[in-house]
Amino acid sequence: MEVTATKGQIIKGKPVADQISENLIKEVDELVKEGINPKLAIVRVGSRGDDLAYERGALKRCQTIGIETEVVELAEDITQEDYEKTLRSLNENKDVHGILCLRPLPNQLNEEAIKYVISPEKDVDCFSPINSAKIMEGDKSGFPPCTPTAVVEILKHYDVELNGANVAVLGRSMVVGKPASMLLLNENATVTICHSRTKNLEKVTSQADILVAAVGRAKMIKENFVKEGAVVIDVGINVDENGNLCGDVDTASVQDKVSMITPVPAGVGSVTTSILAKHVVKACKNQNNK
Repeated sequence: MEVTATKGQIIKGKPVADQISENLIKEVDELVKEGINPKLAIVRVGSRGDDLAYERGALKRCQTIGIETEVVELAEDITQEDYEKTLRSLNENKDVHGILCLRPLPNQLNEEAIKYVISPEKDVDCFSPINSAKIMEGDKSGFPPCTPTAVVEILKHYDVELNGANVAVLGRSMVVGKPASMLLLNENATVTICHSRTKNLEKVTSQADILVAAVGRAKMIKENFVKEGAVVIDVGINVDENGNLCGDVDTASVQDKVSMITPVPAGVGSVTTSILAKHVVKACKNQNNK
């Protein structure tokens, strides 16, 4: 794998997000001219800080692109029956093309049951098992989760060769690690999934051309984890000992060794809302046979 980058180039998410948004603005304009208005419904239970932060970003991005939005705010103590009833009414609402359920849900709600309720055609962030299965199948008609998709979009935007590249994905959650691995595999990369039980972890990750860190441990990845000239995508969002946002990678330690690295904040996270918007437009087109 060849990367034509200077040493330690910080690759930000904003240019990637802006390019995706530019393309979507044109697509939405075309749909609106035909009397079709793409619309996203965000379902939020209570008012957790991280939910509100993501919601604000999503609303702002959709507004920029011209996608209509509706926030369905539900009480913290909502029952399973009422949550499912809300979801079914959005499934049936022809004006709503995409549904985003902000998660994790409170303990009284059973996500395992709810994920079978959301319409796979409107499920723009891969809550439904049908969309999870489509990633495994390499079926591009589904909606993979927004964050892992953002990882792939960043790599493509910065012309990182994925075909035949050795990739180590650190983390095996269904939120990032597993779907990111499948999406990269679908790009013909050779993927190793690492986790807390991986033997000789540093040895495995330090042989990878591309390292995707999604383990959720602040600054865990030091320079001995990375190969000389590797590309590092830091998906982690943590708070360090000084209360500052940081990733899973100790950027200061690895920057001189890698060719490219995403920052935290302003890296992968800043692309996710553009992917969400892209999925809403795709869902809208599918539902209108476009």
